[in-house]
Formats: sequence, C-alpha cells, structure tokens
Amino acid sequence: MTDELHQTFRTYARPAGAAYLVIILSGITAEMMLRGTLIDWTSAEATARAIANNLGLFRLSFGADMLMAVCDVVLAVLLYRMLRPVDEVLALMAMVFRLMQMAIVTGGTMYLFQADQAVAAGGDILGPLARHAAAYDLGLLFFGVNTLITAHLLCRTGFFPVWLAAALGASGVVYLAGSLTRFMAPEFNAAMEMSYLLPFIAETALCLWLLRGPARKLQLA
Repeated sequence: MTDELHQTFRTYARPAGAAYLVIILSGITAEMMLRGTLIDWTSAEATARAIANNLGLFRLSFGADMLMAVCDVVLAVLLYRMLRPVDEVLALMAMVFRLMQMAIVTGGTMYLFQADQAVAAGGDILGPLARHAAAYDLGLLFFGVNTLITAHLLCRTGFFPVWLAAALGASGVVYLAGSLTRFMAPEFNAAMEMSYLLPFIAETALCLWLLRGPARKLQLA
C-alpha cells in the first residue's frame, strides 16, 4: 500500500499542482483584477457605468471563471486518483463534493451574463451580481465538506505535513461557516471576511506542495 500510494502521488501530484495553480490565478484574476474593480455595491448606476466602459474586462472575467471550472474538474479527478489508495469511499465523496461546488459556481456564472445584458437594456444590474455572489457562497458549503475530507485523507498518507493538513481542515470550517452565515445569519457574514485569508494561505501551500511532490517514502500513519 505504501509503495502504491507514494507512486500514485509521484505520478499525479505535479499535474494536480499545476491545475491548482491555474485555479488560484484565474480565480484571483476574475474576482479581484477584472470583475471586482468594476462593482460598487452601493451604486447600481456607478456599477453599470463602470461595466459599460470596461465591457471587455467584465466579459474576460467569464473566461477566467470557465478556465477555473475546467481545471477544477481536472483537479477533482486527479485528487481522487491520488487519495483512492487511502480510502476509496472517502476519496470518492471528496471528489463528488468538489464537483458539486464547481457545478453550482459555474451555474451561477449565468447571473453574470444577465448583468451583461442588463447593462445594454438598462435594467437592474446589482440583482444578478448579488445572485452570482450568493451562488458562489452556496458552492462553498460543498467545498467546505470537500476540504475537510481531503485534509483527513492527506493526513493519513503519512508523508503529508500535519500542520498543512490541520490548516486545510480549519479552512474547511471557515468555508462552512462563511456559507452558513451567508444564508442563515447574514448579519454575521461580514465578520467572516478576514478569516478567508487562512484558506488562501492553506490552499496556496497545498498547491506548492503538490508542485514539488512527495519527497520520500514513509510508512502510512
């Protein structure tokens, strides 16, 4: 089992890390560098004007989202293949939860298209953008479960850093709390914003670890 697990990681870790890197970069590009700079949640008029004047950037964010979605499907399958020797059922559950998250987030992209159309028609623009944000937070509910399962499986490999597994587990809790407060206690959701720094650091560290690959063989814990 140890030899099979280590060889599986050696085979799939770097491709998984590359997919993860594209996911992180495309997500940051779409949300912060392209779309995020155009949205003013306090003014529908200012948002419509900014998008109309930068329609190419707004639509480019769609492409970044689609690239992220494609790479997330690839990553889900690669992580399943890597973690299957540890526990096949849990690895399958993790993959399904990750795919559920991406299906919801990708479906929510249609609200961005509605916002695009609203700019031309002069209709409500903040409504579709708010629904897109809500779909993203709903997807994080499933991603939080995925992250908890993945952290557990990685910890059981015997060669994954325990501190990073713990950070990923805590990130899963952050995702769950953020998603639940978004819908069940929105008055507390704003307090969650700074806590998302932990998942960003943990996922970036996981990406770098995958790109490097497991260094040596150890016994299963």
